Amino acid sequence: MPTELEELVEFLHHGNTQIRQVAAEHLVGYSQTHVTLFKREDLTPVKDLKLLVKDYAPIAKNALTILINISHDTAVLQSLAKDDAFLESLLSRITNSKEPNANEIAMLLANLAKDDSLQRILELKRDIPKELSTSKWAIDQLLDCFVKGASGAYNAHADFDYLSYFFADLAKFPEGRKYFTSPQPHDNDIIPLTKLQVFTDHASHIRRLGVASCIKNSAFLIPSHKTLLSNEATGANLLPYILLPLMGPEEYSDEDTEGMLEELQLLEPDKEREKDVEIMKTHLETLLLLSTTREGRGVLRDVKVYPIVRECHLHVEDEGVREACDRVVQLIMRKEEGEEDEAPEQGKMIMEKGEWQTGAGGENEDEDEQIVDIC
Repeated sequence: MPTELEELVEFLHHGNTQIRQVAAEHLVGYSQTHVTLFKREDLTPVKDLKLLVKDYAPIAKNALTILINISHDTAVLQSLAKDDAFLESLLSRITNSKEPNANEIAMLLANLAKDDSLQRILELKRDIPKELSTSKWAIDQLLDCFVKGASGAYNAHADFDYLSYFFADLAKFPEGRKYFTSPQPHDNDIIPLTKLQVFTDHASHIRRLGVASCIKNSAFLIPSHKTLLSNEATGANLLPYILLPLMGPEEYSDEDTEGMLEELQLLEPDKEREKDVEIMKTHLETLLLLSTTREGRGVLRDVKVYPIVRECHLHVEDEGVREACDRVVQLIMRKEEGEEDEAPEQGKMIMEKGEWQTGAGGENEDEDEQIVDIC
């Protein structure tokens, strides 16, 4: 005989609205600990929950919350992510400016992006929501939700912050990286990443973390580095947006500021450095990726990234951040192949009184202090 919980799950498809509402409301509490409860009879409860997303707002909210909680399960995830009709149902709702559960839908989409099949959203065309977008591409419409909807500007019920996690996961795929780093002909050749990078100093921690991760994942596409580093009209001008969060109120010498990007000079005396060390490490890892090529390292030297990373190392008491700073410095300050004495001697970089100093690199060096070159 079915247990009381199993009977409760069966009420998700009951014809009475109040009964469906009570069932969904009570099952939310079990969705984090009883995933198997929703996988009974070939995922019948999951199929019911998909339909409840279209139900009255309170029922839909509980259904979405349950799906968010159980979507870490592989079978559930695939059932949701590979369902074209369900995906369109989510898209039609999240792009509606009056949708009360848009944030929950954004969270669910972020979870669904863990499945490889959701890459198809990069090539998915759908009807244009006129008040939101001019693009027929689903990914552009979601980007418009994220940009226009910040702080409830598009939908009074939503800020769409969790879409940043959705974008970050899409950028793990080659086609996703290509989309975020390539000019879009249908959008006046705008590079999608430029719409996201402006949020690296946003008040929302979720938004900052998701955007930082999307930028880092996009930077794995090495052919895009020239575009990302360029501050010309056709470039992304990415560097100010990942360097500013690493900077505090410190003053720099004239030698340090000569060549530094204009956006990074003459900062306010109350300028605050990013407080989340994970976000800081993510930005430093992006700098590492941008240092992959000799051309990239040259740009980072020319715009004086070294003094900024030096001050970050000096003022942030987190070993992970400091190790990331060390790795960036080791790459951008090393002597390039074929260079003579105009470049710093290739040896170990040691921290002394807030400065990295170059050493000769003798045989008795401690192994932990030696540079490990990344090719």
